[in-house]
Amino acid sequence: MLSAKSLFQEILDNDESFALFCSIAAGGESQGGWENARIATLVPPDQRDLAPKIARHGADEDKHGRIFNALMKKRGVRPVPVPPETDYTMLLERDGIGLAHDRLRADRPLTVQDVVTYLAHSRVTEQRASEQMDLLRRYFADHPDIGRAVKMISRDEDSHLAYCHEELLRLARAGHGRAIQRTLRACALAEIRVYRDVSLAVMAHMGRILGWPRAKSAVLAAGVHGLYAWERFAGWRRMVSLEMPEHRDALGGPATPAPEYA
Repeated sequence: MLSAKSLFQEILDNDESFALFCSIAAGGESQGGWENARIATLVPPDQRDLAPKIARHGADEDKHGRIFNALMKKRGVRPVPVPPETDYTMLLERDGIGLAHDRLRADRPLTVQDVVTYLAHSRVTEQRASEQMDLLRRYFADHPDIGRAVKMISRDEDSHLAYCHEELLRLARAGHGRAIQRTLRACALAEIRVYRDVSLAVMAHMGRILGWPRAKSAVLAAGVHGLYAWERFAGWRRMVSLEMPEHRDALGGPATPAPEYA
């Protein structure tokens, strides 16, 4: 029977597909670490209280990248080049979502609108990350090789999402509500399109590695298109709602170390 669990299990059981999966994940996390570190350096003076939280966010992303690389090392496989069509963060930037890397490389303070753009982008992408890691945690929390990593990263992604909700609500109270909602909607609609394209590309690469028959690949592609249709119709709204999280000040302390991986 074709299910999310059996699909992930098949990918995890094969060295080549496992290396591709971890390489894609490590690349995206490391990129997020760099972006957050630059944003923490460039936050405007009236938002300086955010800098330690943004830096913590970046440190967590760096940690996740190291964890995925350590999982490959433990497995005895090498990282592989990430196909451009599977590079989620690069494709989002190309679509103008989030802060452009050219902007982050410039030693010029960000504006409050830049901070809104960053937090809205993070709120949308962290929703996706939290949901994906929750799925992996549901199926593989007790897995002898990846269980600890999955649980640790899942907790972090939940904290990142809570932080985005709380900080966007703070900025909304300060008078930026319309800009936040406008930016969130644009980010969500772009993200679901990029996620569809990346999912199709990843499935195509996995299918070639694992020798999936055409029928199986077709069913998986149809599932990706079906998810996109639902998200385009209504599912995107879950990415733009804001509510005060139960876990307040989720990034108010230092990053949790991962000595068993890093």
